[in-house]
Amino acid sequence: MIARSRTALLLTAALFFSASLLLAQQPASEHEQCTRQGAKSDDPHAHHEAMMSRGEKGMGFSQTTTTHHFLLRPEGGIIAVSANDPKDKTTRDQIRMHLAHIAHSFTEGDFDIPMFVHDQTPPGVPDMKRLAKDIQYRSRDTDQGGEVVITSTSGEAVHAIHDFLIFQIREHKTGDPIALP
Repeated sequence: MIARSRTALLLTAALFFSASLLLAQQPASEHEQCTRQGAKSDDPHAHHEAMMSRGEKGMGFSQTTTTHHFLLRPEGGIIAVSANDPKDKTTRDQIRMHLAHIAHSFTEGDFDIPMFVHDQTPPGVPDMKRLAKDIQYRSRDTDQGGEVVITSTSGEAVHAIHDFLIFQIREHKTGDPIALP
């Protein structure tokens, strides 16, 4: 059990270190990223492509061979990612490792990866950090990937979680509902 915990800790540390190195090597702004790709920063397609490129670097798996969903729930919400190909065990395992890391990072108040992917502080993040003691993050595996379940009994925290998830829905163009079911 101790060896397993050490292995998990080492994997998390390696993932965090790799993400930190990638963050340090990236352009400081959306404008720089879009300009390098030969597009205007106000071009929605270029903005989305730049975000997808940063997503691959920050998450550690292809954004085009995976599907993201951001689901609102009365007590918070869910970040769900799955490999598009049910036989793609490598991507499935990368998703699971990433989401376990995200749940741990968010619990610690670290939102560096979504801030890197979106080249800005997503709405809801400042309040989610401030209300950290009122929010729980739990990762769980699914058949083709995983989920981070985000819950709270605080109305203010749930509002912040919803702001964060609605931003993700719009940025990732998932088509998920932006209102509670």
